[in-house]
Amino acid sequence: MSKLGNLGARLHRGEISYDFVGKRKIWYGVSILITITAILGLAVRGLNMGIEFQGGAVFTTPTSMSTSVAKAEEYAKSASGHDAVVQKLGNGSLRIQIAGIDTDKSDQIKQTLAKDLNLNPEKLAADLVGPSWGEQIANKAWEGLAIFMILVVIYLAIAFEWRMAVAALVALIHDITITTGIYALVGFEVTPGTVIGLLTILGYSLYDTVVVFDSLKEQTKDITKQTRWTYSDIANRSINGTLVRSINTTVVALLPVAGLLFIGGGFLGAGTLNDISLSLFVGLAAGAYSSIFIATPLVADLKEREPALRALRKRVLAKRAQAAAEEDFADGRSAAGDEPDEAAPAVVGPRNQPSSRSRGRGRPSGKRR
Repeated sequence: MSKLGNLGARLHRGEISYDFVGKRKIWYGVSILITITAILGLAVRGLNMGIEFQGGAVFTTPTSMSTSVAKAEEYAKSASGHDAVVQKLGNGSLRIQIAGIDTDKSDQIKQTLAKDLNLNPEKLAADLVGPSWGEQIANKAWEGLAIFMILVVIYLAIAFEWRMAVAALVALIHDITITTGIYALVGFEVTPGTVIGLLTILGYSLYDTVVVFDSLKEQTKDITKQTRWTYSDIANRSINGTLVRSINTTVVALLPVAGLLFIGGGFLGAGTLNDISLSLFVGLAAGAYSSIFIATPLVADLKEREPALRALRKRVLAKRAQAAAEEDFADGRSAAGDEPDEAAPAVVGPRNQPSSRSRGRGRPSGKRR
């Protein structure tokens, strides 16, 4: 842990860094590939919508049922003509969920199902959800998601600027697409708990993104008054400076969610936890990824389209090229100075004097006779 802390401090001070922004085309390509896979999963398999969205019936048996889950699914399908989802609850009872059936036929299905399970029909509890109510719930979920997106964009545009708001929106859509695509591929049921989990992870995703954006906003004040760093350089420093903090918060959040998903839903068989825990687990991981690899590099791309920052980038790169050339020239001179100079050839024979010194030679000293 101390090594991780030292690494975080060195990243924050800028002593070491990884070029996230410089390699943004790689991250864009990976994100596009994952997003296409998720969209294909949605198109091919679709979402397994719960009865809260489709309408249907839920039958609950008494405790300590000896009938297996597989046998109960067979009985429910035979009685209703629809596929059923059967879960064994902690008290030993069975929860039989049949979506898409007409509520008028629920009494007949209940009678048949009770007979197959060797139960008194009065002991088989039934909860009915009409299709119109399920459609209303689905519409409310979409409305809530749209309102959330609009409020996020407005807030970020006011607190930071519209380019950061656009980048955050792209990252959120990226996270939603991946999460729903994995739901389609895995086949988990989509319930109101799934929607709650989805809205929760969007908040976590925004948290990491806003932390990086706040650092970037502080470091780019009066950026055009210097010629040492480009906007992309400072964006990369902002990511590195907050990297360890983002990793720590994500790991701490993922641990209890992983317990719900893998231990509660997997080993203990509490299937009702799967709908919310999967959305939280996938969304938290996707949100941490998008805040580092999508949102901030996209802001750098958008910002450096501005004429002032484009001109700054040209000045910085020209200055670096000049400094590199001067350094190469200095290295070349120092390398040449390390070798011994060739000695000048020795003068052999009489030294020729200037002609002015030979004037008047052989003549009287200057006295006239």
